[in-house]
Amino acid sequence: MKHLIAAFLVLLALDISASTAPAENRRAHAIAMHGEPRYPAGFQHFEYANPDAPKGGSVRLATIGSFDSYNALIPKGVAAAGISHIYDSLMVNSADEPFTMYGLLAAEIEVPADRSWVRFHLRPEARFHDGHPVTAADVVFTFNLIMEQGKPFFRAYYGNVSKVSAVSTHVVQFDFAPGDNRELALIIGQMQVLPEHYWQDRDFTRTNLEPPLGSGPYRIASGSAGRSVTYERVADYWGRDLPVNRGQNNFDRITYDYYRDQTVALEAFKAGEYDFREEGNSKLWATAYTGPAVNKGLLRKELIDHDNPTGMQGYAFNTRREQFSDRRVRYALAHAFDFEWTNANLFYGQYTRTQSYFSNSELASSGLPSRAELELLEPLRKQIPPEVFTTPYVAPTTDGSGNIRNNLRRALKLLREAGWHIRDGKLTQQADGKTMQFEMLMYDAAFQRVAHPFVQNLEKLGVQVEQRMVDINQYISRLREYDFDMVVFSFPQSNSPGNEQRIFWGSEYADRPDSRNVIGIRNPAVDTLVEKLIAARTREDLVTRSRALDRVLLWNHYVIPQWHIRSHRIAFWDRFSRPAIAPRQELGFMTWWVDPQKDRALEAARGTLKK
Repeated sequence: MKHLIAAFLVLLALDISASTAPAENRRAHAIAMHGEPRYPAGFQHFEYANPDAPKGGSVRLATIGSFDSYNALIPKGVAAAGISHIYDSLMVNSADEPFTMYGLLAAEIEVPADRSWVRFHLRPEARFHDGHPVTAADVVFTFNLIMEQGKPFFRAYYGNVSKVSAVSTHVVQFDFAPGDNRELALIIGQMQVLPEHYWQDRDFTRTNLEPPLGSGPYRIASGSAGRSVTYERVADYWGRDLPVNRGQNNFDRITYDYYRDQTVALEAFKAGEYDFREEGNSKLWATAYTGPAVNKGLLRKELIDHDNPTGMQGYAFNTRREQFSDRRVRYALAHAFDFEWTNANLFYGQYTRTQSYFSNSELASSGLPSRAELELLEPLRKQIPPEVFTTPYVAPTTDGSGNIRNNLRRALKLLREAGWHIRDGKLTQQADGKTMQFEMLMYDAAFQRVAHPFVQNLEKLGVQVEQRMVDINQYISRLREYDFDMVVFSFPQSNSPGNEQRIFWGSEYADRPDSRNVIGIRNPAVDTLVEKLIAARTREDLVTRSRALDRVLLWNHYVIPQWHIRSHRIAFWDRFSRPAIAPRQELGFMTWWVDPQKDRALEAARGTLKK
């Protein structure tokens, strides 16, 4: 994540162009989206990492489903969990700042005042696992490869790059199209770099299980499709002593075991088959972590608060379907979801209702628009719902009793206004006599229990809903092709939203397979606000523009908002130690380490559990 300052002198000797850079260009070890980096040049390690953490030990983790590929960059197949461990990127972000990038493969980053281009000065010592140096040619090759053959995401995320060129062996430059897109310099730094000499004679687009060549702290040791994959720490990893890596990547081996579903995976965890688990099911968190191992403190569970925006999870409509094209219909159906009853009776009161696409952050809208927001929204008044200007958004609420008669009355009123009425117990469109029926696509059996009360309430409105369970691979395939009516979907957010918003909401991506615009939004007002958000030059502007976008998304009722929690729910066997300071914007599991003393004690204590 950070650089070795000594590399600066080496680069000056190797690269004449760097020594003649214009005075107004800024060349530094790090770059912040807004303001200045927290960690200065020459820093030794991130505050949330322990540089003295011992290396060693093995850790087993669990994941659900299957995999058939070691390539996560193409729109085919399902990539193995943890595959990013084998690659280094140009830069890495710190986990205790909104959005600041520090050099990894790149020792330094150089930008002009207007950020119209960016240069990365690569470390001469950077190596792939076969000993080949990482060069500017590899960066150019990678960028062109993923833009031409990679996931559609890359063409959107890096779409404003007009040119990439190798200035010298260790300097690569990206030129940007005209416009205000200050984030590009940072997000280009997120790009993992592939070895040209390895991929130039291979078919990048083909899913396969040949372990690829990387440059990162781990390599693939073994794998079996759909069963497990194991990574081993690279003993002579070129970047092990960089400040951004000190105290991280401490495990010698990391294994991801695959399980059919969460119920089976939890039982395996309690039996000691794997070591660490982040729990996503509130019922299991409240009731399932019991037994002698828990009572004796051998298996521990903790809540760790964080400052991450929790984004939006909800029942997402496929607005490509005619029956969901009217926002009044979408809003009406939202009245059938009784969050208050669900939270009390199914979730043990653990969740908060989500009221924003940027929940748990200053980016979230609330109340009525500010003066600064109105300056953005007024020119779009004819294109956005009138409630944006008059009514604070609040998702439909209930008293939690389970009786939602008032909500259903409101829903029927909205449906009548949209041309629907109940005929013979079925919600029917007056214009053509079609009935309202749809499929809720899901892959997690645990969610059927949660969705069932919502489905029952929809049936009271005359809506016929089928809960369709499919395996994870089929689910991903159908999602990529937008072959669904409704899904439960999450739109994660960071503290510095930017170019990825195009892929979430942009009209250009509504019909591109495998984009994140699963809803199918084609809204010129949303497009305008997304571009203004991307062009924000200050943190204040970013906050204002995020809130304005948030309001327009909310009042269009593209999803039925669900819930969120502001902490990580983790459980683990007591064989780890971790830094005293936790990162506030991610869990930071890769800063943990196997504590030999705890490991021995746990092994001895496990023997007593079996007696």
